[in-house]
Amino acid sequence: MIIGICGNIGAGKSSLTSLLETSLGFTPVYEAVDENPFLKDFYSDMKRWAFHSQLFFLIKRFDFLKRVDDVGKVIIQDRTIYEDVEIFAKNLHLMGYIDERDWKLYRDTFYTLSDHLKTPAGMVYIKCSVSTLIERIRMRGRGYESKIETEYLERLNSLYDSWFENYKESEKLIIDGDRYDFIANISDREHVLDIVESFVKKLSAGVQSSLFNGEL
Repeated sequence: MIIGICGNIGAGKSSLTSLLETSLGFTPVYEAVDENPFLKDFYSDMKRWAFHSQLFFLIKRFDFLKRVDDVGKVIIQDRTIYEDVEIFAKNLHLMGYIDERDWKLYRDTFYTLSDHLKTPAGMVYIKCSVSTLIERIRMRGRGYESKIETEYLERLNSLYDSWFENYKESEKLIIDGDRYDFIANISDREHVLDIVESFVKKLSAGVQSSLFNGEL
């Protein structure tokens, strides 16, 4: 089965994915951030490179989903294709960085291929305030991310909350990223791992419950 780990820039998706690999033996699939040849240019000139950067991520995640064999294993996906379409590309379109013609092409590409997508069994949303996101972005020290503006993160957070509330394709779990610092705090880390492991076990057993759809 595939479990999606979703959340804004700096929420801790890659860190949680790594912890689930080392602690629980799940198979990780990381976002291809370092492979994206447009990303550094994008943060310097969003309007020029927005469409290129988003199309790269979309193609990479399609490539993963068409090839993935999740039989008998738990695959943890660091950010999902739904976030590309409903959060990041949508936000760039609303900001005027992706024009109407390119936005239509982008969405047509997604919907043309969406029938062939393997849907995650569960979705884990690491929900953080903007102040927490900014601090974690600062701590990981990616130079090109230093240009990210607070307003940009606020818009993404708003889109994330709206999208996740209406997301129906999988069972859902929310982790309060402000309350639980699973990156630096050992007690918080163990607690979050226990909750995610319980979530995955219930999904493996075929249990469907609205209890998943609440905050941790």
